[in-house]
Amino acid sequence: MIELQNLTKTFQSNGKTVTAVNDVSLTVNEGEICVFLGPSGCGKSTTLKMINRLITPTSGKILINGEDTTGLDAVTLRRSIGYVIQQIGLFPNMTIEENIVVVPKLLGWDPQKCRDRARELMSMIKLDPKQYLHRYPRELSGGQQQRIGVIRALAADAPLLLMDEPFGAVDPINREMIQNEFFEMQRALGKTVIMVSHDIDEAIKLGDKIAIFRGGKLIQIDHPDTLLAHPADEFVSNFVGQDSTLKRLLLVKAEDAADNAPSVSPDTSVADALELMDEHDRRYVVVTCADNKALGYVRRRDLHRQAGTCAQYLREFNATAAFDEHLRILLSRMYEFNRSWLPVMDAERVFLGEVTQESIAEYLSSGKSRGGKTSIVSPADTALA
Repeated sequence: MIELQNLTKTFQSNGKTVTAVNDVSLTVNEGEICVFLGPSGCGKSTTLKMINRLITPTSGKILINGEDTTGLDAVTLRRSIGYVIQQIGLFPNMTIEENIVVVPKLLGWDPQKCRDRARELMSMIKLDPKQYLHRYPRELSGGQQQRIGVIRALAADAPLLLMDEPFGAVDPINREMIQNEFFEMQRALGKTVIMVSHDIDEAIKLGDKIAIFRGGKLIQIDHPDTLLAHPADEFVSNFVGQDSTLKRLLLVKAEDAADNAPSVSPDTSVADALELMDEHDRRYVVVTCADNKALGYVRRRDLHRQAGTCAQYLREFNATAAFDEHLRILLSRMYEFNRSWLPVMDAERVFLGEVTQESIAEYLSSGKSRGGKTSIVSPADTALA
């Protein structure tokens, strides 16, 4: 866990005191990714660089796992923190393997342990160690070099990773691929990550929290869905964009927007099924077994003026929703199969409810969000001249 307490940085410029970072306090829990966002000159990169003391704070504290870093030797501190920059910064005269194990060697790791670590990390980014470890940076593409820059920061197994616009210089296709690889690595390794970005879509995709800066102040820090649903002020609202509701489709899961749909058993009579549909104003109802696993569904028009049980009129689903799929995927599937609803099921096909176009709209307009309560810093802090 990392905690910033009243962190401030001032500079002298032309005889005047300039406040680059103004009384910033925030907490990033272990294993979380927190993305710093804001316009140029807002203080996000300066805040990041104060954490590993590339810039010395004027006042305030930085605590890593409860330890105040003020008294630590700067070099020792930096070796315990992974750091990735946009310019990559690979040493051109070193092989890829030598680049990756720079910090482990400085920490006195055994040569075999260094080699094993390099191969392990190369496999994580799907680059063949035998093919690439003995090459030099100039022999790799820009996207491959950026991957090496990321895993070099992970080589010494530091619990904290700082990233300053790490994917900004990569083309869009490679950027998405590297983002996905990084996200998978972070979830597997459980690193605590603070990342500076200028891209709201990247922040939404990767962040567990997003911190919005303006004029050196922290304006709002929240789960991405809460930030989009409840921006703290007009500045945050404008920064996240007019399509904030559509952006939320990537964050809200099927189980969040599912309604409490009724179900029937295969032995339910046609008359009882029709009565249930009338009661809930539905044209269909899901059929489940005794373990509440979804078997299919029956339609009102198939049952009209019929007798018997639902088992006789059971229809298979041609499209379903997994509980953890996001709404953007589900809407795409609805349009693809020309459906207005999808049954939501867990990994064992247990029926959890239905996602409909109406339930999605209701969730997005309800004020609910996946991150819970909005974290506005304070009215005083957000009132900027």
